[in-house]
Parts: sequence; structure tokens; C-alpha cells
Amino acid sequence: MMPQTPTARVCSHCDGFPVVHITTGARTLDGQRRTLAAACPACQGTGTRTTAALTSAGR
Repeated sequence: MMPQTPTARVCSHCDGFPVVHITTGARTLDGQRRTLAAACPACQGTGTRTTAALTSAGR
């Protein structure tokens, strides 16, 4: 039998693609496209999600 190892859960907001580059439409002097990096706000660019912390609800 293989040992059970915990696997990291993939972020449900970005599906494991935490950082994307978006083109601005402009080009640099040598002809390359200018891009902006955008990180997933839910996982802060890690691609995995953490387990939810316990919360208590009451009066």
C-alpha cells in the first residue's frame, strides 16, 4: 500500500493559475509587448487554498 500524503487543494477561484500576464497593447522599443502581472486575490498568487479557520457564531 502507498502511504497517504495530504495534497494541497487547488484554489477554486483561479484553478491553479494564480498569476496571469495581461497585455496592455503597447510595445517596448525593441518590439516586445508590455504586460501587467495580475495575482489571484483569493489565494494571493499561491495557487492553493488553505483550510478555513474555525469561526464561532453566537450572540
